[in-house]
Amino acid sequence: MKFLPVAALVALQLAFSPAAAAKLSPAETEMAKTVATEQDRSIALLEKLVNQNSGSLNLDGVEKVAAMMRAELEPLGFTVTWKPMRETGRAGHLIATHAGKSDTKKLLLIAHLDTVFEPDSPFQRFERIGDKAKGPGVGDDKGGMVVVVAALRAMHRAGTLKDANIEFHMTGDEEDTGDPLSVARADLIEAGKAADVALGFEGLIRDGGADMSSIARRSSESWQVTATGKTGHSSGIFSADAGDGAIYELARIIHRFRTELPEPNLTFNVGLVAGGEQVTLDEGKIRASANGKTNIIAASAIARGDLRTLSADQAARVKAKMAAIVADHASGTDATLAFDPGGYPAMAPTDGNRALLTRLNAINRDLGLAEMAALDPLKRGAADISFVAPHVDSLAGLGAYSTGDHGPEETVDLPSIARQATRAAILMSRLAAEKRAAP
Repeated sequence: MKFLPVAALVALQLAFSPAAAAKLSPAETEMAKTVATEQDRSIALLEKLVNQNSGSLNLDGVEKVAAMMRAELEPLGFTVTWKPMRETGRAGHLIATHAGKSDTKKLLLIAHLDTVFEPDSPFQRFERIGDKAKGPGVGDDKGGMVVVVAALRAMHRAGTLKDANIEFHMTGDEEDTGDPLSVARADLIEAGKAADVALGFEGLIRDGGADMSSIARRSSESWQVTATGKTGHSSGIFSADAGDGAIYELARIIHRFRTELPEPNLTFNVGLVAGGEQVTLDEGKIRASANGKTNIIAASAIARGDLRTLSADQAARVKAKMAAIVADHASGTDATLAFDPGGYPAMAPTDGNRALLTRLNAINRDLGLAEMAALDPLKRGAADISFVAPHVDSLAGLGAYSTGDHGPEETVDLPSIARQATRAAILMSRLAAEKRAAP
């Protein structure tokens, strides 16, 4: 089968009707044309980024990708800073700042340098397949970074970047966050507090074939329940002296979680369980070992899982329910509930976020593209934008469309890079031209 050049496909997709083109300013029309014209350049940049391994634990590789992005951003007038984070066990973050007019809105762009694919993964190279491409991080999130570069280059060409206040944060540990989290995300959170709008460039998601936007993303936290009981001969199980044992106590707790916690937008998974006379966890808390006998009442049992909520209020409410269930001990047992430090907060669906989607849909109409609905937050995971969402109006899902993320079939839709870059360039240009609200 013969494929059209991607530039031609992009030109077809972004060919405006006279009515649509009339709604774009001359600068916006210029941006759309620039993105289409430079699509082959964007794909070449994506190939270069993908072919450099940048697994979260490949610190040197992450720094090499950061150097590639620096080379793209400095010629556009950005001041680029590398923030080392070796003390957290990760490489660091790349922060690029463009100073425009002091009284206009400040935009925060968010993407990440790292991928889930470490150097020992067999999935290492970019492969072009017509209007698609496979490769590690080709969508998540090297495709997102390419969308940003394409949008910024279009703004630069059209003259709308000159006066724009933009800070672009590219974290080096989004897929496997450094420790402590308070250090690893300190710069991003401070940038969110100073910004007027935050835009997240992780991947676009489609639902039913339609492009969707994300005004909300759920939290991600890890919890652990540790149950204890009186050990002894199994013939005494359930007696007043022996009690129920640790494993029955843990099973009671998990069953009550399943039956009493469910509510909209909440999930809670149990990912690891172990119990017996003795139980130990490894340092990473991802492997457990246990020993016991059928005729000995279990003295200890452990369950680990995650909790995902749509707001801080929901998280507090659910955690209180979990604590009450854990505290309601069965006979002769005890149990504790603990949450791991760190975790990702929720990006709640605020009115400010909805207003940003309204702005984006105005651009879709002007481009002759279909309007985008808000994606069900159950259909995507947590992300770095969640750390700033409590402080600033936020919109996510502005990266390229891809499938099979985090696996050996990760594949990006190449025309989506141009479509997303065009949307982003116009959205950023319009927002950056607006005056900041009075303090």
